Amino acid sequence: MHTAPVGSPPRPPDHRPAARTAAALALGSALLLVLVAVGWHPLFGLDGDIARTTHRGAVAEPGLTHAFRILTDWVWDPLTMRLIAAVVVVWLAWRHSAWWTALWLALTVALGSMLQQALKAAVDRPRPVWPDPVDSAHYSAFPSGHAMTATVVCGLLLWLVHHLGAGPALWHTALGSAVISVLGVGVTRVWLGVHWPSDVVGGWLLGAALVAGAVSVHHRWAPPPAAPAAPSP
Repeated sequence: MHTAPVGSPPRPPDHRPAARTAAALALGSALLLVLVAVGWHPLFGLDGDIARTTHRGAVAEPGLTHAFRILTDWVWDPLTMRLIAAVVVVWLAWRHSAWWTALWLALTVALGSMLQQALKAAVDRPRPVWPDPVDSAHYSAFPSGHAMTATVVCGLLLWLVHHLGAGPALWHTALGSAVISVLGVGVTRVWLGVHWPSDVVGGWLLGAALVAGAVSVHHRWAPPPAAPAAPSP
């Protein structure tokens, strides 16, 4: 078995698994986008059934609905997520001098924001309309900006926690927080009647595809770490 000579830089991670994952997720995202764009009846029928059921629950449970509004408008709001990412960008650049990774994170989050706004304008799907709404939202419905932004930011930060070699306690805390945030924001958007379920699924798929693609780019193009110093004779 061939071993690298002492003092040689470690081999960069293989970018191909992340690239394949990104391609599979992008394909699923494209399929769902097409189904939404053409108004595929079975999908729209399922969306309507779920949305009507959750809206009845939102009207009947005002306390839970109020809590969901706080979570979606403050804790999991896209602006909050982007501010968290911005803090991490500054921390990476200042504390670790990881300028390339900081720029990679900032550009990926910005790309996610531009992509979801472009798709909203292109698909132009109307949001649910209720005679007794419990919340309101602007712009078109597909994809859910809340779901996509949470997926992108939480996915990237979770990968960074692993990449930087966090211990088990921090890793499990980050994993739990990310899962709760990504799933939770999707639930709140449908519960509050401002998105169809497929909007949320579309946001999740697109966000996950972008994260996987960004990880592939990082694996392939990040500057290699400095080689360890050779032992003195």
